[in-house]
Amino acid sequence: MKSTFAVRTMRAGELELALEWARQEGWNPGVDDALAFWEADPSGFFIGAIGEVPVGCISVVRYGESFAFLGLYIVHPEFRGQGYGKALWNKGIAFAGNRTIGLDGVVAQRENYRRSGFETAYRTVRYGGIPEMPDIGGAGIDVGPVTQDKLEGLLRYDAGIFPGLRYSFLTAWCNAPEKRKSFLVGSGRKIRGYGTIRRCFEGYKVGPLFANRADVASALLAKLVPEAKGRPVYLDVPADNAAAIGLAETFGLSPVFETARMYRGEAPEMPLGRIFAVTTLELG
Repeated sequence: MKSTFAVRTMRAGELELALEWARQEGWNPGVDDALAFWEADPSGFFIGAIGEVPVGCISVVRYGESFAFLGLYIVHPEFRGQGYGKALWNKGIAFAGNRTIGLDGVVAQRENYRRSGFETAYRTVRYGGIPEMPDIGGAGIDVGPVTQDKLEGLLRYDAGIFPGLRYSFLTAWCNAPEKRKSFLVGSGRKIRGYGTIRRCFEGYKVGPLFANRADVASALLAKLVPEAKGRPVYLDVPADNAAAIGLAETFGLSPVFETARMYRGEAPEMPLGRIFAVTTLELG
């Protein structure tokens, strides 16, 4: 390994480069993800560079004192096979400290992650396509936009599903209607579900889509998919949630990609029956 290579915290603007590399890898991130991602943990994004030339990246976003999520682990194709990826990996793992670390890894890399102490918890299947609008009923389910006065209740609701507090991230994620559209069902302490759709380099992604029941998730998805205006829509669905799989299929979506949710350390208890689409594969 060249002595001039070093791993350091990303500077302003370098997260956009990492997301461009993710686009080139076919991961299809959102076109406006960088600012909200940064809010999750500004110190959790790393770049590996030879001098001032970036060659790879990794993120390890910390959610409180017990959980972190690893993503954006990329070495540029021109620099692979030279040990830079291992240095980035070691930096990220060390940064997490004693926290449980989660990741969504492509199936081909599962064995490599196992050798680093990660164990598979469940499969996540990406469903995608031009959505259909089925006759889903939904009478009595009032779906409204996420507004500033509803954020506090939404944050409490999310904390009962996601295995770590992510107030800063969600405030940026759900409070930027010019970049992402977010809707919820309920209000105050009686929120029953919420979801976000965002424009990606190809089509749109829905995530998160959290709901107490399948009919609530269906009503939310019916509100979200028209925002795509006829373009493809993608959801990353936990395969163990049969209702979520059925919902994606009801909207005419088909499997296009699969990852494995893996954890190093004690796996958090996840209410998968309420997770109809994960937020992002990069941040959990």
